[in-house]
Formats: sequence, C-alpha cells, structure tokens
Amino acid sequence: MSIVDRTGTNRDGYLKLNADFPLRPIYTKRRLTAALKRVDTLLAKSRLTNNEKDYLRVLSDIIERYEAEEYPTSPVSDAEMLKHLVEAKGVSHATVAKATGIAASTLSAVLSGKRNLTRNHISKLAHYFNVPVSVFAF
Repeated sequence: MSIVDRTGTNRDGYLKLNADFPLRPIYTKRRLTAALKRVDTLLAKSRLTNNEKDYLRVLSDIIERYEAEEYPTSPVSDAEMLKHLVEAKGVSHATVAKATGIAASTLSAVLSGKRNLTRNHISKLAHYFNVPVSVFAF
C-alpha cells in the first residue's frame, strides 16, 4: 500500500529517501560529511522528483542549522558585502550605480568604508544582485 498525502502526492519515494538516510539532527562532523554527500548525490541528478525536492529542502535546513551552530559567522561590513557582490557578478561600480539609481559617489564612499548603506540602498542592491536584504548587516 502506498502512502498518499493530502495533495494526492505519493510519498513512498520520500519515505524511501528517509529510510536510506534518515532526516535527523546533525551532531558530528562525520554525520555532516555524510549529509553533504547525500546532497551532492541529489544535486547531480538532471531532474529531481517532488519527493526528492522536499527531502533535499529538509536536509539542507538540517545542515544549515548545524553549520550555523558549529561555524558561526560574524556579520560583514557593507563595504565587504558590496565588494563581494560586485566581484561575483563581474560588474563595475558604474554599472551598479546606473542599474540601482544609487550615486556612484555613494557606492565609492561605502566601498572605502566612509559611509554605510541606508535601508533604501540595501533594498535596491538586494534586488539588483538578487539576494535577500538579510545579507547586509543592519
């Protein structure tokens, strides 16, 4: 007998994934390594089923929780984050200024550490770089 959820989705595939590698809290580096291997295996597939997508989402949340506890990170400055995003996207400051409507002089001041971003700047930059506003420290 197969198990079907309230949306009519067959959950046997999800239960098999969970039986092969149970979704449990991670407490050790060894378990983290195994979880990351499982993620890599799923991501290597050309197409994931809905069950695999759900399983991957939950496993990723478990990994993220462990890493946040074991490897806490300090917030980075506006200048560091902006520099990283500009480099990652491979654009110039002028391009960012033009696309966001933020003055190039403002971006230069932020990058040199002389000025912090405003909430309005952060909103525009987050939209332009397609990142959550939370990547910028408040």
